[in-house]
Amino acid sequence: MRGQHLCLAFGNEVIYDDAEFNLNDLDKTGIVGVNGAGKTTLFKVILKQQELDRGYINTGSARIGYLPQEIDFSDRQKSVWDYLFDARPIRKIEAELNEIYDKLATANEEEQIVLLRRMGTLQAQLDEFDAYNVENILLQLIDDMKIGELLDMKLEDLSGGQKSKIAFAHLLFSNPQILLLDEPTNHLDATTKEFVTNYLKNYKGSVLIISHDIDFLNAIVNKILFVNKVTHKISVYNGDYAMFKRKYAQEQLLKELRIKEQEQEIKRLSDFVQKARQASQTNHNIKRMGKDREIKLAKAIASLEKRDKEYKHVKIQLEPKRMGGKVPLEVSNLTFHYSNKANLYEKLSFSLSQGERFLIVGENGVGKSTLLKLIMGILQPISGEIKFNPKTDVGYYAQELEILDESKTVFESTENSDLNDLQRHGILANFLFQGDTVMKKVEVLSPGEKARVALCKLLLEKPNLLILDEPTNHLDPDTQAIIGENFKDYTGTILLASHNPEFVEQIGITRMLILPDGKIVDYSKELLDYYYILNTDFI
Repeated sequence: MRGQHLCLAFGNEVIYDDAEFNLNDLDKTGIVGVNGAGKTTLFKVILKQQELDRGYINTGSARIGYLPQEIDFSDRQKSVWDYLFDARPIRKIEAELNEIYDKLATANEEEQIVLLRRMGTLQAQLDEFDAYNVENILLQLIDDMKIGELLDMKLEDLSGGQKSKIAFAHLLFSNPQILLLDEPTNHLDATTKEFVTNYLKNYKGSVLIISHDIDFLNAIVNKILFVNKVTHKISVYNGDYAMFKRKYAQEQLLKELRIKEQEQEIKRLSDFVQKARQASQTNHNIKRMGKDREIKLAKAIASLEKRDKEYKHVKIQLEPKRMGGKVPLEVSNLTFHYSNKANLYEKLSFSLSQGERFLIVGENGVGKSTLLKLIMGILQPISGEIKFNPKTDVGYYAQELEILDESKTVFESTENSDLNDLQRHGILANFLFQGDTVMKKVEVLSPGEKARVALCKLLLEKPNLLILDEPTNHLDPDTQAIIGENFKDYTGTILLASHNPEFVEQIGITRMLILPDGKIVDYSKELLDYYYILNTDFI
């Protein structure tokens, strides 16, 4: 894959400025850069969903497979099996072959030549997709990813974690020559993540990955493609992410030395030009030298290298606007199931104490997100009671960010009667929304940007009970760590579903609810390791 002279701008916002890169056919490449640098945009250009102002990316005739951050199935009524099988267009090819067989019976000689030529092309495609062994290939993939129990389900009934696994299986089975993966480990449990890691390491094709999961990148990639938001250029580094960081740090050190030398030369020239301007009009030599230095000064200023900006990370201070009650939330004898499905939980009961951190764990599909939606009143229980203390102020962060109104701008989404516009602009700046970006509609934001809007919205509500559904998805490691520190110091109560062990450990969990059996246990790191690390499906 080769990119030449890439130029792209959205209004005054430059994304690429004569950027170039070159990748080999079997390279496993991690794509990195700060928020807004143009990582996901690069995927859109490759997929021909975004036109460049100038330049091109050449992928030849390679089949491209794409896994987006946000999984959205077009035919939600389709069964998982049909969705997976149709990842290879074998049924479509066979249907066209049958049509050709029917037409051959009545076709004239000229038409037969055309039909036979097309038949040869279609037969070659069937061979390429290994049509005569396709079911065995798919069944092996289903077994490896441990998704056999999902095959009869409709796509619309899958949980967030199940959607990610099925979408990934569909992509891998489609047999593309180039894989584009945008945050592929979001929602994946430990077992599936391990399988995907090994699969991609041995994949006989190109893989391009955008991911905040550094361990995942380091296990797979042999190159890093860095999109520089300051220079709008693209650089390719050999090695994994850790090696890229070392090389980039060395480059920045040398660059800083060069810039300081350039700045010293600019100061020296500037001082001389200033003295020349103040010299007597009769001092022709000084005046002439001053003119010469002015030309050199202009060239030096024009060629001065830019420093890469130190982009500030999200800073949040979550303080409740009032103290909550001793028991912020009680759940009593809760029973729930989706239509025509078995109970997710039966007579589930628990309560929260003021100030505690309560973690929900369980396999994908056992109802972690569903439980939080029941508590928030988005879904209604079959039976049982959910009771909030009158002093409880709830802040809810949804895994799939459905709490955001897509039609609103970033600024409108963070309305708050206690703050004036200037104060809101200041808070949004802490969440990396500056200038005209606050007027962007939520619907055009990336998942990472939407996550930051949702967290900012949460901050402004100042709740004393936080209900968080996978709050670290879509966020880079540094931002995750900063959020974890703020939640650690938060004086309210936290009810959390998360598959991120580092974040869970950081905020100080006190108790754990294990679904589906409803068992409640005191928090221990050993127990966390059991569910998250020892090759179980718990997240």
